[in-house]
Amino acid sequence: MGNSETSVNPLRSMGLGIAVVKSWRKLALRSCLLTCLAFSLALWGQAADSNQSGAAPDNAASTTPSPQPDLPPQINHPGDTYIIGDEDVLSINVWKDQDLTRVVPVRSDGRISLPLVGEMQAAGRTPAQLEADLKAALRAYISDPQVTVIVQEIKSRSFNILGQVTKPGSYALTADTTIVDAIALAGGFKDFAKKKGVYVIRQDVNGRETRIPFNYESFIKGKNTVQNIQLKPHDTIVVP
Repeated sequence: MGNSETSVNPLRSMGLGIAVVKSWRKLALRSCLLTCLAFSLALWGQAADSNQSGAAPDNAASTTPSPQPDLPPQINHPGDTYIIGDEDVLSINVWKDQDLTRVVPVRSDGRISLPLVGEMQAAGRTPAQLEADLKAALRAYISDPQVTVIVQEIKSRSFNILGQVTKPGSYALTADTTIVDAIALAGGFKDFAKKKGVYVIRQDVNGRETRIPFNYESFIKGKNTVQNIQLKPHDTIVVP
C-alpha cells in the first residue's frame, strides 16, 4: 500500500502543474487581447480627431460669405439741414464716372459748373437737394446716375477773431457759437488782452456796420450774460 500511494502523489502533482500552466496561458491570452483592444480603440480615437480637424477648413470655407454685387457707395447725410452758401467747397462724386467726379467751389453768384450739367444753383440748397438736382440733370446722359454731394469746406458760414488772442483768424461757424465759444476756439486771451473791451463788428444787409460790446470779466462774474450773443456769418470779434 505504501508504494502505491507514493506512486500516485507524483501524478497528482504533475496534473496540478499542468492545470496551473493552462491557467497562466489563459490569463496571458486574455491580457494580450485586452491590450490589443485598448490599442485599437486608441488608434480609432486618433483617426476620428484627425478627421474632425481636417473637416474644419472645409466648414470654414463653406461659411465664407459670397461676394457682394458691385453697388454704389451709400453715404448718409446726418440731419441734412446744412444750407450750402457762397464760397463753400463741394465734393461731387458721380459713381463710376471720373470725368464728372470733382471738387468745385460755389461761386459768389451761388452757382457751380459741371460737365454735361452746365450751370446749376447750389447756394440755398441742402446737399441732398443738390444731389437730386444733379441726378435729374444727368439722367439725360447716364442711366440711373448715382450722385453724392459733400460739403468739403465751409466758407460761407465763418467768423473772424482778431487782436489779443492766441490764434487769431477765420473759423467755421457752427450752430449756437457764442462769443465765449469763439474766444475758446482761438486759444483764449493773451496776457495783455483788454477783456473788458471786447466787441463784435456785424454788418447788416445794407453793409452798415454795428459794434456790439462784450465785457468778458463782467460775464464770468455772472453779470450781463446777455452780452454773450450767438454769432452770425461774417461777424468779426475784436480783442483789443
